[in-house]
Amino acid sequence: MNVKRTATIAVVGGALAAWLAGAATSNRSIAPPIVVPAAPIEARGAELANEIARLHERLRPTATPRQPGRNLFVYHAPEPHAAAIAPAAPKPALTEPLPALTPPQPLLKLAGIGEDAGPDGPLRVAFITGEGQLFMVKEGENVTSRYQVTKISADVVELRDVTDNTVRRLALR
Repeated sequence: MNVKRTATIAVVGGALAAWLAGAATSNRSIAPPIVVPAAPIEARGAELANEIARLHERLRPTATPRQPGRNLFVYHAPEPHAAAIAPAAPKPALTEPLPALTPPQPLLKLAGIGEDAGPDGPLRVAFITGEGQLFMVKEGENVTSRYQVTKISADVVELRDVTDNTVRRLALR
């Protein structure tokens, strides 16, 4: 019975394979593709693309400049001298001593003032920014090594310069 069953399966499988092969291949001719005429808007789009390409070509420079027109980083170019000018007589050296230069004042800004009620009146703390730091100081304390806080009012801080005893005021803005 196995031989009969195997033969039946082989014949049915062969018929099925022949049927699938016949369905996959056809002898019909292929119809030419249908060409749809371009819509008027597509034609205008093509015309616009051609115009854009033409304008891009027109914007390209055809010749390179021979010399740069000017240097944008120089305000006034020196005029060329025809002949060397004789050097002027040297000025006499200074006989008076130069005054002592004071160092520049650091940039300090009053950021805020804090206030607490105390037995003798309000106790204030000033918040001063400068030299990349935040200083929280009370009266009598130093802000940097140069200034000492002399008075803190509701919106102004007085700083005394320890080098020359000048007063500097910082106000809230």
